[in-house]
Amino acid sequence: MDVRRRAPSSNNNNNGQYPPIKHSKASDALPLPLYLTNGIFFTLFFSVAYFLLQRWREKIRSSTPLHVVTMSEMAAILSLIASFIYLLGFFGIDFVQSFITRSSEDVFDEQFMDNHRPPCGDCAPKTSILNILPQEDEEIIKSVLNGTIPSYSLESRLGDCKRAAFIRREALQRLVGKSVDGLPLDGFDYESILGQCCEMPIGYVQIPVGIAGPLLLDGIEYSVPMATTEGCLVASTNRGCKAIYASGGASSVLLKDGMTRAPIVRFGTAKRAAELKFFVENPANFDTLSVIFNRSSRFARLQSIQCAMAGKNLYMRFTCSTGDAMGMNMVSKGVQNVLDFLQNDFPDMDVISISGNFCSDKKPSAVNWIEGRGKSVVCEAIIKEEVVRKVLKTTVPALVELNMLKNLTGSAVAGALGGFNAHASNIVSAVFIATGQDPAQNIESSHCITMMEAVNEGKDLHISVTMPSIEVGTVGGGTQLASQSACLNLLGVKGANKEAPGSNARLLASIVAGSALAGELSLMSALAAGQLVKSHMKYNRSSKDVTKTAA
Repeated sequence: MDVRRRAPSSNNNNNGQYPPIKHSKASDALPLPLYLTNGIFFTLFFSVAYFLLQRWREKIRSSTPLHVVTMSEMAAILSLIASFIYLLGFFGIDFVQSFITRSSEDVFDEQFMDNHRPPCGDCAPKTSILNILPQEDEEIIKSVLNGTIPSYSLESRLGDCKRAAFIRREALQRLVGKSVDGLPLDGFDYESILGQCCEMPIGYVQIPVGIAGPLLLDGIEYSVPMATTEGCLVASTNRGCKAIYASGGASSVLLKDGMTRAPIVRFGTAKRAAELKFFVENPANFDTLSVIFNRSSRFARLQSIQCAMAGKNLYMRFTCSTGDAMGMNMVSKGVQNVLDFLQNDFPDMDVISISGNFCSDKKPSAVNWIEGRGKSVVCEAIIKEEVVRKVLKTTVPALVELNMLKNLTGSAVAGALGGFNAHASNIVSAVFIATGQDPAQNIESSHCITMMEAVNEGKDLHISVTMPSIEVGTVGGGTQLASQSACLNLLGVKGANKEAPGSNARLLASIVAGSALAGELSLMSALAAGQLVKSHMKYNRSSKDVTKTAA
């Protein structure tokens, strides 16, 4: 239910000690969800009513006295009474209370609320909301502040995710003495993130989404959504898309598709650890391990197991396909199945962790750069000399030289690991946030080497990006949220592909690589033409006085 605004009653004084408030839902005492509880009682009520009507109809036809009741009829009558009492108590009381609540709320319109909001800045909103909060919410806020009700349990106690976020937000403001007025609360579906995306929410952050494109990739046009707060990024990527389109488009090749997880196990001796290594890497045992692994999901298919040792510690890097999901949970379940199976033949195996960083997840690593993780994609295009000159405002020799000295030599001097590019992570992050991917996996997903060379007798430019570890999915996690789902739908990759499982996620990875190609082309051209500082001063700097806006 919505957070109501009404004046507090006068009996709000019990020294700040409030027990957990659990009286707003009829099914709080039941272990079932509210919708399921209501469904059961609705079904029970109409079923027994139908049963009794049928029996009484038969008695009337056979001239049997109605007061002669069988055991089944007695049970049906009791069930009818019980379900009627529940439905009346749940919906009837709430219906009456709605009129009482509405009448008390009429005096508190939006203008009154605006006039009583706490001021922005460092002042503490300790008293300004007290006069317009419902008595019940005020009690819960005080219970959160004094520790009677844990903040993390508000959703389960109240059964209303938005109300829980509001109460947690108000309790936080009083606790820290700071206002979060600029953080929006309304306009977001808090039910959609419960138990899957974010815990203890107090609002949401707004990130603008721009469109770059059309990106002509493998003969199909895509409008690429990019969520970013950096000026010039969308405009620059859009210019790269324009240059690619004018030159006939780009093409992509998927090299690998496999998510990894690498547990660490320990033995008493290095010799014993090596025995497990030889057992796991023996081709004769792979089919058995695959069957055990693949039980975790109908989409999980074990591809390989790569082992590495450090003394008596063994790291086993499992690689598997995961359909249209990014697949971290899927591969972890499969790994756990295999570890449980191996424990039978290796009872002295001590499982230290399901992840031993040989995976490697959310960290720059040579193993991902060399072996790949997620989707490994190469994307290329040939940019015509005329397009380089008119659209990108530079020349082919200047781009080739700059790429060699900056992306290749400069990155080598810096000791870069997977960073032989201009700004691939910029594009990857923007597309990831827009489409509901895990932003932390931008680290390995941005591994990219950009190559440029003159072709067609030195007139045209061949540009390519090789990205070995793009970790994306189109189901699960943040992809299910409304905004992110809309962006996936814009690209035509929303949800799972039933005809060809995994093809949506693979296409999304190719689009990410194609967008990175466009971004690399445009930024390198701006650098070669000396346009970078000028464009950023024009588009990435604002003369607007934000202090007046916030006041």
